[in-house]
Amino acid sequence: MSNIPNQERPKSVADENLPDVPSGSNWRTTDQDEINRRRVRAAQEPMRFSNLTPAHPVFSNFSVASASGQTYQVELRSLTPLVSACTCVDFRVNGLGTCKHVEGVLRWLREESLALVQAEEWGSTRIDLVPDTATGRLMVERNLNLLPPTLRGFFDITGLALPEYGEQEVLDVFQRNGRSALRISQEVAAWRAQRQRNEERIRRRRDYEQQVRSGRYPTQETKLPLLPYQREGMLHLAFTERALLADEMGLGKTAQAVAAAALLHRLGHVQRVLVVAPASVKTEWEEQIRLFSDLSYLPVFGDRSARKEAYEQPAFFMLTNYEQVVRDIELINTVLKPDCVILDEAQRVKNWNTKTAQSVKKIRSRYAFVLTGTPLENRIDDIYSLMSMLDPQVLGPLFRFNRDFYVLDENGRPVGYKNLQLLRERIQPFLLRRRKVDVEKELPDRTDRTVFVAMDPEQRARYTVHEERVARLLAQSRTRTLSKAEADRLQRELSMMRMLCDTPYILDETCRICPKLNEIQDLLESALSTPGVKVLVFSEWERMLQLVRTRCTQMGVETAWHTGSVPQKNRRREIQRFKNDADCRVFLSTDIGGQGLNLQQASVVINCDLPWNPARLEQRISRAWRKHQMRSVTVVNLVTGDSIEARMIETLARKRLLTDGVLGGDAALDEQLIGTGRQGFLRRLASLVPVPTRSVRVATMPSSEALRAVDPELGFAAMLVERLGDALWLCERVCPASQPRPVLWVVAEGDLRAVTAYVERVRADWFGNVDAHHVPVVEVAGRAAYEALKRLLTHGVLEHAGGERRTLFSRAGGLAQPRLELGSDKAQAQVLRREALLAYRRARQLIAALAFDAAREPLEQAVLLLAQAFALHHGLDQPESVRQALADDYDAFWGDTRPVLDELLDEHGSPVAVSRALMPKFGE
Repeated sequence: MSNIPNQERPKSVADENLPDVPSGSNWRTTDQDEINRRRVRAAQEPMRFSNLTPAHPVFSNFSVASASGQTYQVELRSLTPLVSACTCVDFRVNGLGTCKHVEGVLRWLREESLALVQAEEWGSTRIDLVPDTATGRLMVERNLNLLPPTLRGFFDITGLALPEYGEQEVLDVFQRNGRSALRISQEVAAWRAQRQRNEERIRRRRDYEQQVRSGRYPTQETKLPLLPYQREGMLHLAFTERALLADEMGLGKTAQAVAAAALLHRLGHVQRVLVVAPASVKTEWEEQIRLFSDLSYLPVFGDRSARKEAYEQPAFFMLTNYEQVVRDIELINTVLKPDCVILDEAQRVKNWNTKTAQSVKKIRSRYAFVLTGTPLENRIDDIYSLMSMLDPQVLGPLFRFNRDFYVLDENGRPVGYKNLQLLRERIQPFLLRRRKVDVEKELPDRTDRTVFVAMDPEQRARYTVHEERVARLLAQSRTRTLSKAEADRLQRELSMMRMLCDTPYILDETCRICPKLNEIQDLLESALSTPGVKVLVFSEWERMLQLVRTRCTQMGVETAWHTGSVPQKNRRREIQRFKNDADCRVFLSTDIGGQGLNLQQASVVINCDLPWNPARLEQRISRAWRKHQMRSVTVVNLVTGDSIEARMIETLARKRLLTDGVLGGDAALDEQLIGTGRQGFLRRLASLVPVPTRSVRVATMPSSEALRAVDPELGFAAMLVERLGDALWLCERVCPASQPRPVLWVVAEGDLRAVTAYVERVRADWFGNVDAHHVPVVEVAGRAAYEALKRLLTHGVLEHAGGERRTLFSRAGGLAQPRLELGSDKAQAQVLRREALLAYRRARQLIAALAFDAAREPLEQAVLLLAQAFALHHGLDQPESVRQALADDYDAFWGDTRPVLDELLDEHGSPVAVSRALMPKFGE
């Protein structure tokens, strides 16, 4: 069962040089490439080896202790071809027949003993008894001719154990023989245990249903009866053991999981259950457990000692949140020792490489219930992560998953999906998904409306600034690959465009313009005029909800507040107040309220903004549109017209199609070439943000962004060339002797009013980092008026005011030369300082919007860029990380702010304190 396919066998186990491996961005790898990756890891990672049966120097079993403290057992049975086994997960999953531990043993043997060379040449004389997965029987793998006469009668001529002999009988006679050459493979025990568990699951379900029919067990495991489809979900969870329940939101996944745990408790298989859920839905779990079961429960709160004390309590259900699992994984495995783990809203761990996902995977338990109404939100990787929690062998290693289900370009990068029907077939035994329309015949009516709202002129002006930045970056991406800094900036600009579709107040607390607010007031007045009607209002941004709360207060409407800034225990109180207080009629929530809450008391859902994926939108709506809802549900989506929000509607529809294709709603969908990765993202983004065409030839000119830091006025002229094209005729800088500030003359043709409006809009933003006394005055004139003025000056009718003049751009001469050479150290340092300022201002905007976690990244960028500018100026090596930027070499630069900036090295450090400490560096 462990043989490597002939075409992919390693060429030699004794290679002296480390092999080359493809870059991480290239997904088009062969099995040999993946074997080489493991050889490199074996050479680079420290391991300790010992031979467990020294009488056999090579074809033996070895103990391998890794640096992480884990110990694995490696078995070598053949070298040519390599046939081995290891107890690690990677060996079990990858299908390569090797792993870094196997490769490490081979390296160790080569370094420690000459026996490896002889073993390669002569082969093994051992007689290995191994499982044969094809027939489900034991077999002698090699050296059948050396089998003792007393054992030959148990096997046929191919080495397969004869079916008339029991499996245990064959193993017993093998063990009793006593010859050291005989070996029962370490894979036999795991193979038998897995097969026994599979048979046990089938038998247990059959026996349970017989006991129910006979009346020995009750027909319901819960205090409140389950609906037929919910009972099927209970049985699926309990008897699949490790299963994914992906019912649409509102169908009672929590009740089904509680029932499955209660059933397993009745059968004596489960005594401790760990429930891992978002912090905001712990209260919901308490309510559901009380409603459906008499089993004990305990929510986990407090510091580490309090949590440890909680894990020691005998409660059947232990209620934790994902953040606690990251901190408590050791306590969970050594103190709580759960028999069953329930992951609620499991899309929280869809990113398989995050610390949260890795911690959850380490929880040891026989049973695992994964609950999510949105198993696939954006990409098929979401399914991969969830299935790897249940059984990593189902979809195999990531490299095989990528080969099987992604369309790759010539560079090995993903550009689409394929074989979606095969993906459905692989996950089908573990997945149970029902849709509301299929199982709930009595669901209330649901009406969806999209209300388009026009932007205020000031809001549009601010929005256009960010839209144009995105357009410039997209234009650059068509000719070259964006740098990481540029790609990050693109993401931030997109986020700010979406924020501005709601209100500038999210980014600027001095501007409370919000056209959507009047629409919300009209909607609330209409809905609340009906007695008993309650309303859910969702927004991605807390600042938007602050405006809604203020308007509700002005209307005399009482609200409940449910956002990430509210402590867990206070959130519970707000939820209960909305549910039980007739006067509290509006529930204001960010997306944390879109997960796991049952809020059937509301029958109107207002979405202030659209999330990026349809699953999150549906999660919001399903808080109200679910079982036991007594009223028709009205959903209103507020969308800003002629904006990224309006164009996102098509994106949401495409993602719904992918979800249906993978999860079985659309069995005809097998491929979807939608483009993934950075280039795919940019192609999709081009449909959301229009990129204007330009007729001026600017390919040979330096870009405005490149000039901005070293020569901001020339950069401004270059930006006008890029954006206005043939409409720009001249841009000239004049320093009149009578005025302290320079004047930029912009001479244009065509629609002068539109050019003037555009120039005024972008001037303040462009010169935002220039001292206020040196920000130029900008005057716009038509070409005809400018030519007339020149004639008057030529004929002496008017006199020049004097002062320095500089032509920045002319139609005839093109763009002027920059005052600093773009590649010089001084110019590059100025560019770095400007980028640092922009990053710092983004961080301050995010802090003002209470997005403290999101502010860390731009603050780190600002610190690193400032240190790089300092290093460039003083001839130091460029720092490549924040930790290097805060090294002793930079103490003179950071001065007294250094201890505060060190908080960036602590994941719990305060972004607010760091932001204040950096103020003097930017003169703000």
